[in-house]
Parts: sequence; structure tokens; C-alpha cells
Amino acid sequence: MVRVLIVSLYWPPAGGPGVQRPLKLAAHLSALGVTVHVLAPDDPKWLHRDESLVEPEGVTVHRARNVGPRSRRPGEELHRATGARRARTHASLAFRRVLVPDAAVLWNATAIPAARRIVLEHGIDAVLTTSPPGSVHIAGAAVARSVPVAWVADLRDSIARHSQRRHDIRGEGLLARAVADRADAVVCASEAIAEEMRVEGAGSRVHVIGNGADFEEFEGLSYEPSERFRITHTGSFFGARDPRLFLDALAQVEGDVVARFVGDFRQRDREHAERLALNDRIELIPYLPRREALALQRASEALLLLVPEAGGRGRGVLSGKVFEYLAAERPILALVPPRGEAAQLVQETGAGIVVDSTDIEGAVNALQQLVDRHEERGADSWSLSREARERLSRRARSEEFLEVLRAVTA
Repeated sequence: MVRVLIVSLYWPPAGGPGVQRPLKLAAHLSALGVTVHVLAPDDPKWLHRDESLVEPEGVTVHRARNVGPRSRRPGEELHRATGARRARTHASLAFRRVLVPDAAVLWNATAIPAARRIVLEHGIDAVLTTSPPGSVHIAGAAVARSVPVAWVADLRDSIARHSQRRHDIRGEGLLARAVADRADAVVCASEAIAEEMRVEGAGSRVHVIGNGADFEEFEGLSYEPSERFRITHTGSFFGARDPRLFLDALAQVEGDVVARFVGDFRQRDREHAERLALNDRIELIPYLPRREALALQRASEALLLLVPEAGGRGRGVLSGKVFEYLAAERPILALVPPRGEAAQLVQETGAGIVVDSTDIEGAVNALQQLVDRHEERGADSWSLSREARERLSRRARSEEFLEVLRAVTA
């Protein structure tokens, strides 16, 4: 049976959506009979921690010291900062900005020798590096070059055309080409990312394995109807991701409605909500442990999905949140690029309403339709078919990963 080493910067106790793909992949591969080792930092230095996350049984976790800087939110720190305070903030951020290709690259100083040692000591057949951050793939390339082991690069986001970045200024294109040239297989979370890597030269070594839905995580979480229409968004806002068009729509809708935002909410977006006098229509909830966030999703009349157009980059975004919302089986209001992959999945599953992420009138009409329907006959209900559940499950995705691992180690 295959022996694999998964290298991931995001691993418990780090919290947030970036942890889920490597965490669940390790668990399911182990259940499928794979010998799984994981290399993670001793301290993820990430914005959020989730002590409730449990490492999978049967998986051996190794730690390498993280000598890089802690994650920060530069936009929040610089918001409304002026004069000397702004200059000091810029100065404190300067070190992060000169690190190429990203601020996490320094972890490779300890991760590369640790990964090489694990490969040799445990007879690892394949190293699987999973990004973001993109710099984690440097470890895969370095280890595969120095010892006889296959290397699989897993791209949860685009390296060169990330939807949350406005500019590529840190050599992202060079990194993408290096991954395409050297990896034995490149796994991409969406077709758009896969096409980028084919153009970079990876060709037939590219495989599309999307994120999966964890239906079992919602077992025991019930939906209790509410007289008030509750629409919930989970996750942070950063880069080009922006809730302001939805807030504009919310201000124009009639009825008893509240929008709940779980996670980080930027100060500039708070100020926009205040200008719209939305104080009684929005509820800002700080970052929650995963189980509590899932419970809020289930206890909602609708779920809000926001994906920016971002100059066409948003069309290829098919994040884990989409599958999480599908597993919650609550109607989705998807303000997304209409020709994108998220729109396609929501439409083909019948999970909700898709509106162009730049269409304010469409957003108002769709939200009003959901609110009116709730007031007339109570909450909408829907569920995925058995075939769709099996096809979109995290276990099915892990079986696809196993086929890739078998192919590169044959």
C-alpha cells in the first residue's frame, strides 16, 4: 500500500477553511489503507486557532519549527492610520513584503530537511504538498530532487491568478511554472486552475479533484424555523472579496431579515453598513470553532456565498465553502460570476439562486424573493440526491487522490 507524506502549513491547531482539505484527506486516505504521515509547523502562526479540531486516528503527525512571521491583516492595520502611525505600520510590514513568493516561505528552512528525513526513515512513496501558501511546494520540489520519491502538488487556489490578489508581484508565475515542470502530478481544486497549469506545461499530469462535502459533520445539527429570515455568511473578507454589494441590497429589501457574518469583518465594511443604517439588520459574530459555525449554517433560512469577479479570476473559484453550504442543505444565495464554476455547481444541484456578483438589482430581487417566500409559507427546504451526495462527498474525492498516488508511485 502507498505511504504518503502530506506537507501542509495549515493544520490543527490552525483554524479556518484552509485546514479542512488536508485534514480530511489525511483521515480518509488512512481509512482507505494508506500509510499517512503529515508534516506541519509547530506553530502555524495563523490568524485563527481552533482547539476543537482533532487530528485523525492512524495518522502520524510530525512538526517542524516555523521561523516565519505571524499572519497579519495589513488592510485592517492601515485602515485610517495616518502620519507616524501609518509609517510605523508600513515599516513593520516591510519584512513580510520582501519574502518571495509569500511570507510563509521561511518555513521551508526547517520543513525541507524534516521532510527529507521522514521520507528516508519511513520509506515514503510520495510527498503531497498542498497550497496555499504557494511556497509549500518549494519543499516538495526540493525533497523530490534529493531523494527518490514521487511529488504531487495539490493546488486549492491558483498560484499565478489568485482571485484575492490584484497584482502578481512576487514571482507567482515563476513558481507556477516550476510546479508544472517538476511535479509528477498536479492536482487542482477547479477546472480553471487546471487549465492554467496545463498552459504552464503540466499537460496530462494535471488532475481535477474538487473539494468535497462533509455530510457527516452536520449530523445532529437541526434546523429550527424562525419568524425572522436569517441569512448567514461564514468566513473572512480579504483582498477582492467584498460584502458591500450585498449590504447595498440588504438595505433595499423589505421584511424582517438579518444577515449574520461569522468571522472577520473589515472595519471599512462595518463603516459601509453604518452608512446604510443596517445596525439592526446585521449581526457580526467573531470567529467560531468549526462545530459552532456549522450549527449556525444549519440554523439559517439561507446561506450567502460571495465570490468576486476579480477581472475574470473569480470564475475559477470553487472553494470548500461551496461544498460546506451544500452539506448544510439550506438554500444558497450565490452572488458569484455567472459563468463561473461556483455558479455551475449551485445551479446543477438546485441548491439556490445565482446572481451576477456585480448586479445590485439582481441581488435585491433574489433576496426579496427568498424573504417573501419565507414569510408566505415558511422556510424553503431541499436536499441533495443520493447520487449527488456520493459524488460530492469528501471520501469520493479522497478515492480520486488515491488513484493519483497509485499512478505516480507505480
